[in-house]
Amino acid sequence: MTAEQFYRSVRGKTVAFCGLGGSNLPLVKIFAQRGAVVTARDRRGEEQLGTAARELRALGVTLVTGDGYLKDLGEEIVFRTPGMRFDLPELRAARRRGAAVTSEMEVFFDLCPCRIVAVTGSDGKTTTATIVAKILEAAGKRVHLGGNIGTPLLPRIDGIKPDDVVVAELSSFQLISMRRSPDVAVVTNITPNHLDVHKDMAEYVGAKKNIILHQNAFGRAVLNADNGYTAAFARETRGQTLLFSRRHPVEQGAWMDGDGEIFLSLPGGRTRVMNASDIRVPGLHNVENYLAAVCAVWGMAGPEEIAGVARSFPGVEHRNEFVRELDGVSYYNDSIGTTPSRTIRGALSLFDRKILLIAGGYDKNIPFDPLGPAIVEKVKTLVLIGATAPKIEAAVRAAPGYREGGPAILHAATLEQAVALCRKNAERGDVVMLSPACASFDMFPNFETRGERFREIVNGLE
Repeated sequence: MTAEQFYRSVRGKTVAFCGLGGSNLPLVKIFAQRGAVVTARDRRGEEQLGTAARELRALGVTLVTGDGYLKDLGEEIVFRTPGMRFDLPELRAARRRGAAVTSEMEVFFDLCPCRIVAVTGSDGKTTTATIVAKILEAAGKRVHLGGNIGTPLLPRIDGIKPDDVVVAELSSFQLISMRRSPDVAVVTNITPNHLDVHKDMAEYVGAKKNIILHQNAFGRAVLNADNGYTAAFARETRGQTLLFSRRHPVEQGAWMDGDGEIFLSLPGGRTRVMNASDIRVPGLHNVENYLAAVCAVWGMAGPEEIAGVARSFPGVEHRNEFVRELDGVSYYNDSIGTTPSRTIRGALSLFDRKILLIAGGYDKNIPFDPLGPAIVEKVKTLVLIGATAPKIEAAVRAAPGYREGGPAILHAATLEQAVALCRKNAERGDVVMLSPACASFDMFPNFETRGERFREIVNGLE
């Protein structure tokens, strides 16, 4: 079915959009304009929705808001927002009544006319997806980058041609109900995450696995050989399986040797791609991101395009992003550090000296035990904010090698206070890093807003 056929098929049908987040809101407008009878449902009230509510009413969209927004869900087609559990009682009841319960990404996969490269993982998926897109663009492809990275893809379906390539970042929330897999599926790594929403780690891993489970024999799976969860996925792949490792050679896939040389091994032999020193963005985790990207793009792009992007791409904002230097102190924004593993592999691995770290935030029920030893080893002053501050402090104090004052542990009520404490305690040559190891939702709507606020505070220092 083409996109045009799909939109014709929904004309006159009742369609509910549950949750007016980034992926659903543009679709509400499109479906209304295409002749569907649309209801927009959201827990927030109309005052909180603001301009969006007024725009939707002007299009003839019915609004159902407040705590009972999922009551009487009688529409023929129901779109859930990615963060909404697919097995909510209201959604199960809608299925029993015969409604088609779906999501923006599920419909996009059904309708997309071109090859899809999709990236998931606990850490690194945004950077890896961006690298893949840039390499394919360098190779002359027309690329559409979207998904969990912040740009919904279904509203752009009319402009996607068969010879284009879609690069989609997919979260576990998007994947959990998917029954199609991409042509090229990349899993960067899996560590505990989103356990405040998923029932347990098994459900989280199972959601990630959906990215490879529905591939056919012509698909390609790209898996991290250095991560136990992702390496185990290789037993369930159907098509070509390429592994990547920065620790050892792999029979088929991308790997790095002891001199930083990066190779791609295939049955016909191995090809040198570049040296890790060509990669402009710092950190071993970014070497892994490039190894994954090499596997994903091979056959569509070659070493010249890959190395060219590696040398020129400065990284995605909020990921170990240099903000400024003041009085000899360097300030970095790693607001994307929303899990302990991400902070350990990223911010705490970058510098050869101990840093001042701002950490803490919303509690996703992820254990902080692994973070404690890394902070003891890599941090001289720890400034804690947010709901998880007591848990992180406990993990640090329980870590082997901890002694009182090593690191110094301070608490702040706000991000502004945290930056002020860092400035007071930093000396010339020090590094101050925001890498919270937690989500932002206790203080900010998302990690981007948190990072932007950090930049504003730091750039306002005199």
